[in-house]
Amino acid sequence: MKNAPTHIQKKLPSMYHQFKELAGVDITAEAMEVGPTTHYVMGGVRVDGETQMSTVPGLFAAGEVAAGLHGANRLGGNSLSDLLVFGKLAGEHAAKFASDNPSASVDKGQVEAAIADSLAPFDRKGENPYNIQHDLQDMMQDKVGIVRTNDDIASAVEEITAFSKRASNASVMGHREYNPGWHTALDLANLLMISEAIALSALDRKESRGAHFREDFPDKDEAYAKHNTIVRKGSNGEMQVIRQPIPQMPQKLADIIKEMG
Repeated sequence: MKNAPTHIQKKLPSMYHQFKELAGVDITAEAMEVGPTTHYVMGGVRVDGETQMSTVPGLFAAGEVAAGLHGANRLGGNSLSDLLVFGKLAGEHAAKFASDNPSASVDKGQVEAAIADSLAPFDRKGENPYNIQHDLQDMMQDKVGIVRTNDDIASAVEEITAFSKRASNASVMGHREYNPGWHTALDLANLLMISEAIALSALDRKESRGAHFREDFPDKDEAYAKHNTIVRKGSNGEMQVIRQPIPQMPQKLADIIKEMG
C-alpha cells in the first residue's frame, strides 16, 4: 500500500499516539500485539421483558446487566439504545410498583448481620484480598477464557471451592474511609459467585455460540438454541444449573425478523 504510514495514522490516530507515547512502539513500522480481553458480562439479571422487574419483587434492571435481548453476541453500538428503551420501561414500571405497593419493612436482624459480615475482614489476620483476586483472575483466564475445554472448565469449578475458603479468610488493614483493599475483600464473594456461574454454564453448554467457544465442541448445536441455561443458588447456597425452554417467538416478531433478512 502506498503511503501506508500516513494511512495508519489517519485511520488509527489515537492508537498510533498511545503506542508511540506509552509503549515506544511505532505501529506504522512494526507490528503491535493484540490480545483478547473481557468487555463486560452480557446479561445476568433475569427480568420480565415487559416490566423489566427481576425475580426479586420491586427490583428492576435494564441495559447490559439484564439478560435476554442480545444473548451471547451483543452487537457493537447497541448498548445506548438498549439502555434508553429498556431503561424507560424499567423506570415507568418501577414508579408504578412503588405507587401500588406499601413501603417494604426492614429486618433489623438482617441489617446487623450484613454489617457484621462487611466489617469482619478488619478483625481477621488472614490473606491479602488482592492476592486472591489476582489468582482468581489468572485461573479464570487460563481455564475459562476465550478457548474452553471440558477438562479445563471442570478443573476451574473445583478450584473455585478452594478460592472460596481463601476469600473467607481475607483480611484488611487501615480504616473504612477510601479503603480499596476492604472493597476488594467485599467484592470477592461476588467475583467467586459469577466465576462459578460462568464455569458451570460453560460446562453445560457443549457447543460454540456467540462469545462462548468450546474447542471440544467447535460447532453450534441447534438443540442448545431451544433453551436458556440458568444458574441460580439453591436453598442451601449450592449453585444449580437449569435448562429452561425458550418460548416460541410471537409470529409478528418472527415476520419482522424474516423481512429484515
